[in-house]
Amino acid sequence: MLVLHDYFRSSAGYRVRIALNLKGVDYVRHELPLLENAQRSPEHLARNPQGLVPALEAEGHVFTQSLAILDWLDARYPEPRLIPADAVARADALARAMVIGMDVHPINNLRVMRYLEQRLEADADARSAWTAHWMTEGLTALEAMVRAAGGAGPFLGGAAPDVADCFLVPQLFNARRFAVPLDAYPLLLQAEAAALAHPAFAAAHPDKVAPNA
Repeated sequence: MLVLHDYFRSSAGYRVRIALNLKGVDYVRHELPLLENAQRSPEHLARNPQGLVPALEAEGHVFTQSLAILDWLDARYPEPRLIPADAVARADALARAMVIGMDVHPINNLRVMRYLEQRLEADADARSAWTAHWMTEGLTALEAMVRAAGGAGPFLGGAAPDVADCFLVPQLFNARRFAVPLDAYPLLLQAEAAALAHPAFAAAHPDKVAPNA
């Protein structure tokens, strides 16, 4: 049985839950309360020296980093594919995912917010402005990328969800938590609506897996 070490509101964990559900893979979740620093426990650091989530225990190995986990899932459970096999489509899908996974999410996550508050003495308004700036910049670029590719939808890459949709949906969830306006992104919202109507995405939503859900 696969074990996903996760936090219900972790967008990186949310991506992996979506992927596992899309592939129909059975797993169990181990909740790590990030606000209580459970990710820094000796037990979890032994799993993941970065002290981050998610971490996926499978087949005697611990996989970390959400994109690497999705890549492993594609190799181990090939259908449905999340990262296209075609070289051009693969590069395009990964580029869309990385706008969020490399350029937006890492500088808005909990450890960065704590550093801004505790070391740089940024108040709540400043931290909110920081978050909104980087989310807006990334989502604006992603909308333009999807439009330039034709934007046929309903998902970011076309008729079926792919790796980029696994990254998009959690990021838009975060954007709403921080009151980031989204009206300027109709193609992203179209993809999100299609995704949230899909049982695999719906079952991965933080509201469905929260400890008190």
